[in-house]
Formats: sequence, C-alpha cells, structure tokens
Amino acid sequence: RLQPRCFYDLVIEVAIVRPGPIQGDMVHPYLQRRENPQAVTYPSEALRTVLQRTLGVPIFQEQVMQIAIVAAGFTPGEADGLRRAMAAWKRRGGLTPYRARLLSGMADNGYPAEFAEQIYRQILGFGEYGFPESHAASFALLTYISCWLKCHEPAAFAAALINSQPMGFYAPAQITQELRRSGASVLPVDVTISHWHCTLERGSGGPALRLGLCLVRTLPEADAERIVAARTERPFGSIDELGARARLSPRALQALAAAGALAALSAHRHEAHWRALGVERLPGLIEGLSAPEAPAALPEPSESQNILADYRHLGLTCGRHPLALLRPRLARRGFRSGHELSLLPDGSSVRVGGLVTHMQQPATASGVVFASLEDETGIINVILWPQVFREQRRCALESSLLVVDGALQRRDRVAHVVARRLHDASAWLAGLGRDSRDFR
Repeated sequence: RLQPRCFYDLVIEVAIVRPGPIQGDMVHPYLQRRENPQAVTYPSEALRTVLQRTLGVPIFQEQVMQIAIVAAGFTPGEADGLRRAMAAWKRRGGLTPYRARLLSGMADNGYPAEFAEQIYRQILGFGEYGFPESHAASFALLTYISCWLKCHEPAAFAAALINSQPMGFYAPAQITQELRRSGASVLPVDVTISHWHCTLERGSGGPALRLGLCLVRTLPEADAERIVAARTERPFGSIDELGARARLSPRALQALAAAGALAALSAHRHEAHWRALGVERLPGLIEGLSAPEAPAALPEPSESQNILADYRHLGLTCGRHPLALLRPRLARRGFRSGHELSLLPDGSSVRVGGLVTHMQQPATASGVVFASLEDETGIINVILWPQVFREQRRCALESSLLVVDGALQRRDRVAHVVARRLHDASAWLAGLGRDSRDFR
C-alpha cells in the first residue's frame, strides 16, 4: 500500500512492519498521512523538526528519545535511560517509572494530556521491538539491491536464493513460479547438464535458470560430484553407463529417475525408472557396463503425472502449475483466479483456491491468521479472523489445496480475501495423477 517512490520510503517500510510500531498503532496513521501529507499537523514547531520526516508518526528509536528531550524536558542521559528501558522493559520492569516523568514533562511544556498518553503508548510499543533509523537504513540498502537484482537479473536472483536454501520465507517452488511469471525460463534437472547448485544458461530471452541436482530429494552431494566429474571426461550414453561410471547406488539412480533427471538418457520418466531398477554392475564386463537389454514397452506418463512426480521428488515443477490443469473444473464451479481478483470491485463475494504456501499467526495480529495461496497466476492473500480459524482450524492446517469462500477486500491495488468458509480440495490434486482429462 505504501508504493515506495524513493529510498527513504524503503527505510520507513523496514522499520514500520515491526512489533513496536504495529502495537503502538503507527502503521495505519502513517499510511493515511502518506495519502495526504499536506494535511499533517504537528503539536509544536519543536516536534515538527523531530517528526516531519515520518509525517508526524514516531517510527524510529531516535525519534522517541528526541521527543522525550524536546517535549518532556528529559536530559540526554535520561533519554538514553529511556532507550535502554525500551530495549529491556519486560525484564527490568522498564518503562513504568518513566510514565509520570513523560506526562508531567509534556504537561509543563503545554502539550495536551491526550497527546502525551498517545506518545507513551507508542513508546510502550517500542518496548516490543523498534528499529533505530540507521539500522533500518542498512536493511533498506539490502532491500534496494535485492529488488534491483530481482528486476534486472531475475534468473541470477532466483539461482542465488535456491542455492542458499534452507532460508527465508519462500520455498524453491514459489521462487521458480515467480521467476517464470517474470518471463524467464526455468530448465529442468538433467544429469547430462546440471551441477549440484543451480546455474545460469544462455536463453533466447536472456539468462535461464538451470535447476541443480541439489533439488533431487535424497541424492547425496557426493553422488552429484561424481556425476559431474564422470561426464567431464565424456558424455553418458545410457543410464547403465551413468550408474557404472559415476558409481551410483540403485537408490541414487531411482531418485534421479523419479525426479525426471534422466530424461536425456531415456524416452520418458517411466522408462527411466524401469532402467534404474534394473541396473547392475556385473563383474568382468568392460568398463563396468551392464548387459544390453531391450527397452520395455511402458506407457508414457501424462502431463499431470509428470507434474505431480516433480512436486513429490523435487518440490517444484518446470511444467504447468497444477491449478492450470484444474482451471476448467474450477471455472465451471465459479472460482476466481488470483489475476481476476484485481479486476473485481471491493466487497465482491468470491471463491478462490490454491496451493497453501504459508500460514502465519503473528503475535501482534490479535489472533488473526494470514494465509497465502498460489495458483497459476500468482499469490492470493487470505485473512482468517480468529473465530473462522478456530472453527475451521483442521481444514486450514491440513489442506494442500485450500478452497476459500469469502469477501474481496481491495485497497490501494492490494487485494485480500476475507475468509468465511474453508474447504479441503487436496483430493483434486491426487486425482490429477490418474488423468487430467477427468477435471476438464
């Protein structure tokens, strides 16, 4: 909602979404003042110099100390004591001794009692965790650099995030989906090309992300290193040769086959899995190659079977999003995609569905739960009020594919669905493995 226009807006964003400013009721007042900064007034000219850069709302620790000095007559030493109390008030009994001093000091300097109480409440909020301005500026610089990379070098940014896992808020599946929405290509794991980490390749529209062997579940890094070393000598001609030259166990070969990483050495995933099951290093054969065997006549997996196998063994897919396969069925049942929400008026009754990527209940949110659902068009933000979450807790926490009936809340180009009713549609995902045509 802030829609940053300059670097200092990033500094504000970093500092304001913290327990202190949230509990001190600073977020919404700041957003409202940001919409009409000309209407902002200040209790005195002295406080204008302290609060003007944050539109009259104290957001940084330094401002709290300056308010104590300017408005309540604190000495610099007393203000520093207030700062230390804000950092540890729960352990030391902290801010209570400062209340009378702050209120009386502000009254002596002509400030209304209501304003003095408001400032004290905001200071109490800072005891829960507030940022110094310099700290926020350092974070904002990292934010700016990250945003620049994500905008101008999206494949490199995505590769760096995935190679740094486990970390952060987003899993590789969300990172790669976001990368594809930006127009960049994501190339599958391939034993003939991939390294352990994700790498970049030259693509027609710019750098493409090549997924690394690190994403193959249960594959040890030592196995990947032997694969890369063996193919550096010469390319692999078959799965049997791969197993022999890289000294891979049957379990490692089966993990690669299940993840689709043997596509270049087989007709399709089913054949690769069959080959991996049958590989044996027979003693005495030249270079450890197994005896030749005619390929089995196995059916090629469907698109939906490949996608589900990708998620099961890689945690992501280079194919279409599962919701894209289900979209014909969803459309018939009145579901709206994440993109369509941006076209509907505020207050509309909507039904949405998506893969559950996050479920949060921040301590500062008074029991409200925030969920993120992902469909083929993007992320759908869902708000679960405490009563809704209590009554439907099991459905919320156990669903892989969650359906939400609710009301659309749109403001400043930010859309949320306020949930009324939840439904677990995870069985639809399992059904995709049979035949995606069943869901059209």
